[in-house]
Amino acid sequence: MIVTKYGKVVKGLGGLYETRVVTENGIERLSCRAKGVLKRDEEKVLIGDNVKILLDDSTPDGLVISEIVERKNSLIRPPMANLDYLFIVFAVKKPSPVIETVDKLVAISVHNGITPVIVITKSDLDAEIADELAGIYIKVGIPTFVTSSEDRTGVEPLAEYIQREVVGGKTAAFAGASGVGKSTLMNALFPGLTLATAEISRKIERGRHTTRHVEIFEIQGGLDTGFLADTPGFSLIDFARFDFFSLEEIIPTFPEFLPYVGKCRYTDCAHVGEGADECAIAKAALDGIIPESRLESYRSIYKVLKEKKNNYD
Repeated sequence: MIVTKYGKVVKGLGGLYETRVVTENGIERLSCRAKGVLKRDEEKVLIGDNVKILLDDSTPDGLVISEIVERKNSLIRPPMANLDYLFIVFAVKKPSPVIETVDKLVAISVHNGITPVIVITKSDLDAEIADELAGIYIKVGIPTFVTSSEDRTGVEPLAEYIQREVVGGKTAAFAGASGVGKSTLMNALFPGLTLATAEISRKIERGRHTTRHVEIFEIQGGLDTGFLADTPGFSLIDFARFDFFSLEEIIPTFPEFLPYVGKCRYTDCAHVGEGADECAIAKAALDGIIPESRLESYRSIYKVLKEKKNNYD
């Protein structure tokens, strides 16, 4: 007998996927494997995918993911699908933040219709720097939280935001470099998760990869639940290797630039080498309206995409 069900992939390990299925008897967790074609890289099942499951008594495993329901988005880092929110986590120090990486994640989120949320951790190590970093993204208009799992600074406001926004079947993920305290913060936010954590290496200021795979957790029970994922840490987002978006698509990924587009002295201004007397965006950065770090990140990404386009032409 063959029965069709629909579920959400919440975990995957060793080719076996755990799916959350709503049935007439409540919520079930089913373990199943992907159909052959869904094992290819370009068709691979991602955590967060909504999938069609066949319960087939005639197959060895009994359960097979036969189809991926159309995605609203998908990301390479973190490797997930159907995200509504991306909580971009970085520490004040230990490890030191790489703002360009943060801005790349913000740009990728915006391009994919995902709401970026900035979460700064370890504020107890330097509250002044934490506030300076937060000021960058508050000025841009991105929801921003300064937190410390050590003294619980900002934990309650962030928990309230998640409980308010990530409900009704919405999916969010925590992403950032290793050692920034994603899992520790998630444990502080939702003690029932009991995620594994690790200390930071004093020599290189990096954390061990305590989270080794993407896993989605429910943050509110019942049919109106929200889904929150912990993801493995990473240090590099390579625009030269991966196609996150094209050169022509870069400007909208920096929304604070849009009011100044078309106001530069020259219509073909790329906003990369021009001074404040020629480029409206550069002038806004000079005047402190746009954070200078944001313009620097834009120019760095633009350069990589420009070289990439030239190589393709």
